Amino acid sequence: MWYSNHMIDLMILFLLLKRDLTMYAIKKHIADKFAPFTNPSFGALKPALVRLEKSKFITSSKVMSEGGKLSAFYSITDSGVKELRNLLLMPFSKNPLQFISDAKIKLCCASFLSDSDKKHLFDNIKAGAYLHRMNAQKILEDEYSTPDFYQKIVLDNTICEYNNFISMVEGFEKENERNS
Repeated sequence: MWYSNHMIDLMILFLLLKRDLTMYAIKKHIADKFAPFTNPSFGALKPALVRLEKSKFITSSKVMSEGGKLSAFYSITDSGVKELRNLLLMPFSKNPLQFISDAKIKLCCASFLSDSDKKHLFDNIKAGAYLHRMNAQKILEDEYSTPDFYQKIVLDNTICEYNNFISMVEGFEKENERNS
């Protein structure tokens, strides 16, 4: 669970790079940009905003709307920009489901990073993908495990997914080298 908190923090900080947002706008932007990978509830966002503000990674200011409603707008601080970088370069979970989701979120935020940091991120993602692919291949090739029909199909598909994921990251690496 602690790892998903880091991903919520990462998404919030990334969105606040562009402009100040209310909690409701943050929720909407997360849905717009990250819904295929995650969908944190307001119950997860509120503690994240409190945690980020307490850590001085964001600040909030109360603004009265034209309709007379008080809204809190959140802004990223210089410390928050540094924390965003740290979160993007943080090691990945060993859990394959968490890895693939987190890797996709981090890739969606990679434009923030310098070229050398992108290379570091891409290397970490490929290392994790190779590891998880190898684990699936081991089960398929283990003469003692003898996967049944359904498990074999799922494992074959998992291996293909990791191969495609690795190819995608290699494409990002080539693009990164071209733009350097």
